[in-house]
Amino acid sequence: MIRVLLVDDQRLLRSGFRALLDIEDDIEVVAEASDGQEGLALAREHRPDVALIDVQMPVMDGIEATRHIAADPTLTGTHVVILTNYGFDEYVFDALRAGAAGFLVKDVVPEDFLHAVRVAARGDALLAPSITRKLINRYVTEPPRRPDAEAGLKELTAREREAVALVAQGLSNDEIAARMVISPLTAKTHVNRAMTKLHARDRAQLVILAYESGLVTPSRR
Repeated sequence: MIRVLLVDDQRLLRSGFRALLDIEDDIEVVAEASDGQEGLALAREHRPDVALIDVQMPVMDGIEATRHIAADPTLTGTHVVILTNYGFDEYVFDALRAGAAGFLVKDVVPEDFLHAVRVAARGDALLAPSITRKLINRYVTEPPRRPDAEAGLKELTAREREAVALVAQGLSNDEIAARMVISPLTAKTHVNRAMTKLHARDRAQLVILAYESGLVTPSRR
């Protein structure tokens, strides 16, 4: 059962999301909050698999709430998905660095919304293609902002570095396995070990580290 926390100051929106989630046999909404501070407290109480968190809220915004969740060792199993009205903006970049697993635009169709919750629950990065393109473009136009990230790569084996580079290209574990000519289980092991060594919560943070370290250089085409 996928346990979900809803955090949004718009009650009507929360009700709509809850209605979609409650009819699914494999998903359960465990709590709702109207601001980030309340959401953080409920996350610590319920330890959900997925926290759907709005960006702009009173008391504590979604980015700060995400940062606290990512820093809490008791919430390592909670994957944050940021809800936004605007698609890609400064919030997207900041929230990814804070520890968000991905993003959803609030006008997403129900099928994509439910799929996103399941993707986030299993620990995969959740970035819409349009957001991914704009995120990569950010790294084309701006140099990496964390020179220390390159030092972290020295902890990885050659195969782990290769796996991280493929994650940054958006490949799944099965696709990484095919590219590296290894089993999917071995591919998953390489990715998981890299996440542990780089202190990355999920694949989204691996993507950030890959670009900020210079392991992957986006094309200007």
